[in-house]
Amino acid sequence: MSDPGGELHPTVADDALFRPVRAGNAFEDTVARLLQAIRLGIVAPGEALPPERDLAARFAVSRDTVREAIRSLADAGFVVSKRGRYGGTFVCESLPPRGVANAVEEAAPPHEEITAAEIDDVLGLREILETGGARASAARPLAAAERDMLWTRLQETAASPVGDDYRRLDSRLHLTIAELAGSPSLVPLIADNRTRVNDLLDRIPLLEPNIAHSNQQHQAIVIAILTGDAELAESTMREHLDGSAALLRGFLA
Repeated sequence: MSDPGGELHPTVADDALFRPVRAGNAFEDTVARLLQAIRLGIVAPGEALPPERDLAARFAVSRDTVREAIRSLADAGFVVSKRGRYGGTFVCESLPPRGVANAVEEAAPPHEEITAAEIDDVLGLREILETGGARASAARPLAAAERDMLWTRLQETAASPVGDDYRRLDSRLHLTIAELAGSPSLVPLIADNRTRVNDLLDRIPLLEPNIAHSNQQHQAIVIAILTGDAELAESTMREHLDGSAALLRGFLA
């Protein structure tokens, strides 16, 4: 997303998450939007956030609001500021664990109940959004840079060990597919839904056989997109989502 000097190279996903916030809750929404970008991997560990002036313009808030939001994220261990020629605000290499209270996130109650209807709502919306996104991505003629980005995201996810970083890279791969669909409005919808999906996934264990199977399905989805097979991309994405949905319903419903 950015180079060491903090110069922003925007993508559709960047634009979708770094968009104006609600006027009545400027500080809270700025913190939440930055957190979402970090947790979903839009800005990866070690990468720089956009400069304060750019964030203020994108969020349509004051630089003071952005500065306070960044300070809160730094206090919570999400970002660190560096000075010098290549200075800026960088995402920490190691992020605070999910579900553990910190200065900007609340800890999830260990036994908070979630209804079957709530699970169905999250997963149903996910299927509608992501199967359509995969189909649309495969139907578009992709530029060489887009094809390279998608393949890179796939390789990064496949190479990640089972753990919290896998969830981030998995999220970023799915958001990249959404980005390639060619509809900027789709990306924030999938990002918001993915945040809810990750909240559910954090309640169940990461199972190595499932991760291995997911990686195989990811590859099949990506190949279908790169070869322009829209029908196969949609059906393979649906199969992939059905597997995650089965695990979530099995553990939580």
